[in-house]
Amino acid sequence: MILKAFEIEKINIHKNNHYLFYGENSGFKKEIIEKKFKSEFNENIFNYDENEILKDENKFFDQILTKSFFEKQKLILISRTTDKLLKVIKEIIERKIEDVVFVFISEKLENKSKIRYFFEKEKNLVCVPFYLDTYQSLSYLANNFFKKLKINISQEITNVIIERSNYDRLNLNNELNKIQYYAKDKQKITLENIIKLTNLAENNNISELVDFCLAKNERKTLRIINENNFSSDDSILIIRTFQNKVKRLMNLKEEINKNNNIENVISTFKPPIFWKDKEIVKLQIKIWSYEKIQKLLSTINDAELSIKKNYENSIKILLNFIFATCKTDQ
Repeated sequence: MILKAFEIEKINIHKNNHYLFYGENSGFKKEIIEKKFKSEFNENIFNYDENEILKDENKFFDQILTKSFFEKQKLILISRTTDKLLKVIKEIIERKIEDVVFVFISEKLENKSKIRYFFEKEKNLVCVPFYLDTYQSLSYLANNFFKKLKINISQEITNVIIERSNYDRLNLNNELNKIQYYAKDKQKITLENIIKLTNLAENNNISELVDFCLAKNERKTLRIINENNFSSDDSILIIRTFQNKVKRLMNLKEEINKNNNIENVISTFKPPIFWKDKEIVKLQIKIWSYEKIQKLLSTINDAELSIKKNYENSIKILLNFIFATCKTDQ
């Protein structure tokens, strides 16, 4: 059975014992698990990893079938789930284990995925895709947050928070939580307040790094790299920022090809382009053809995969990608 992510918030999670959450929106998955599942089970929550289970399936079943383990209803979260776990999943369901809710958490699953197909076709199983957020969904989230706090905030500030959060729900929620502590008894917040309260200044360095690289400004790109001690943990954030900005560039090129008016397209583009970024975005549009953007997007996806597989060398992989993108006539 397929459910949309927002529908999960409305259902009684105890009616179904087996859930598959998949998709690239890790922030939304975490949000639903925290609000809807963990709040129901308190301390009766157990975390597993697919590799941990496959390493010793008998040990896993011994643990979850131990009688003392089921004195109260339990929540079992299994991360990094892939098709390799399908046999174990089928055995869990066949055993009809009572008083336990299982949530299997996956990244992106293709249409041909066996576990995705299995959960979609079975009426008693719940399959929930978590697609990446749009500007509209993040804007609604941020505006609703400030509305509940009864704080007046400009759309410009909302746009800046979303952009500097790299259009990532998890980053956005983290920043909004910081703002909530500061915002008590305040009716208005300025952009200066926001920058001081959050990590936007740090993220702005990453945003500028990507912008200068896409504008093929080698000197400024190198300056930002030298001024910031980027770590391996920053690699995915930086490569995702490249991904978001290149996708935006692709959408801009598509709109410009329709009406040939760069100024109009940039002014009316959604999500809005921050006024300070408009000139460098215009330069990027002139530099990159649609075909080159498509090729670059493919290269970014390959770089992200390499970084995930080779975490120890992630900075080296990232820098090689940046220098190649900045220098080469793509």
